[in-house]
Amino acid sequence: MRFLFVHGTGVRRERHDRLFALVRQRLTAGFPGASVESCYWGDRFGATLGAGGVSVPGLRPGPQHTDAPDPADAETAEWALLLADPLCELRVLAEAGWEGAAGDDRYDGDDFFALPGVQSAGARVLGLLEHLPPEPPRTGDELGALLHGTGLAADFAAALDCVIRSAEAARAGARATGEPQAREVATALARAVTAATLTAAVAADEADCTGAERDRLVELITTRLGGDGRVPGARAAAVLGRLAQRVTTQPLLNARRGSLTVGATPVLGDILRYQSRGHELRDFLHARITAAPGPTVLIGHSLGGIALVDLLTLAAARGEAVPGAELLVTVGSQAPFLHELGALTALEPGAKLPYGFPRWLNIYDRHDVLAYLAGPVFPGDARVTDHEIRSRQPFPACHSAYWKQDALYERIEQAVTEAGIG
Repeated sequence: MRFLFVHGTGVRRERHDRLFALVRQRLTAGFPGASVESCYWGDRFGATLGAGGVSVPGLRPGPQHTDAPDPADAETAEWALLLADPLCELRVLAEAGWEGAAGDDRYDGDDFFALPGVQSAGARVLGLLEHLPPEPPRTGDELGALLHGTGLAADFAAALDCVIRSAEAARAGARATGEPQAREVATALARAVTAATLTAAVAADEADCTGAERDRLVELITTRLGGDGRVPGARAAAVLGRLAQRVTTQPLLNARRGSLTVGATPVLGDILRYQSRGHELRDFLHARITAAPGPTVLIGHSLGGIALVDLLTLAAARGEAVPGAELLVTVGSQAPFLHELGALTALEPGAKLPYGFPRWLNIYDRHDVLAYLAGPVFPGDARVTDHEIRSRQPFPACHSAYWKQDALYERIEQAVTEAGIG
């Protein structure tokens, strides 16, 4: 009897050698005399950036590269902060206020120019905000037409209510005692409502909004609040604009995008390459499986399990079951999920495993978001068994934590006995 280990996506030589040494030690201890082999494919069939990553914008400076800041990048950076926290500009105004304004910690007197019973400028803006229609009409109203045309209408009312009820809005409004401060609060409120609406719509995949439409939406709301939406509030912009440029500007995005792309290439690239050229890896696995006689236990991790399921299914469907393949063990596998999606190479959606497919033990950890159940996808198939292992590790650590779990090897031993292999 022998074991053939097929590693998963993103694994290259150094990582493979460490991992296989552990797997071989544990399997040899449980099955004295068994042959334990690896089927390393990362260098030969794994993905690489063939042109060195020249397709990644910003990874390498182009001929027009300049270190001068781009105003468009700064604006994008500010909106990135607003989409992450729609109330951030209001929070700045609420906490910092304006020097000499009522409510400012440095202001120690009464507003001698305020008349009893007269509403403050900031309170007036908040009142106008509360009276904005939560559902502007689709026609006859530019604001309503814009909301409906950008897919934001469904989320506008909730976003408006969220800003109106916020402590940040109340505090900023209370501190805006003069007209200049009130106009700045009006702009910050409009940007907060717009950002909150966009955030909800984007999360629901409903937004279809350009930067120009976003800016026009801010202008329309600000105008209704008595402000001017064409220029961001000076106080909030001075603080958040500098912060935004530090954490989200294009040079930093370029650096992050390059490193993220290069770092993610082995993992995501292996999957994409397999989807388009999977026959190369399957042919390689078939040759390795049939290279030695006798019963073989196939152990596939992640993408390795997908390739094995495809290989065994295709061979069985042709009536040419892979010789020696007596037991398949998939660990942290996405094969069942791909079958549900109709993205598994060897099976049509809803199709059953063909006659000649071997016993299948599918190991998963419920915290591993890359591990799926096989049994429910192939109901009534006695060949398919799911077994849960809990590493008590969060994702992504749990996706690699299987190989040190005693429960994994104990369950493999049980499956080998049940299959009568030995």
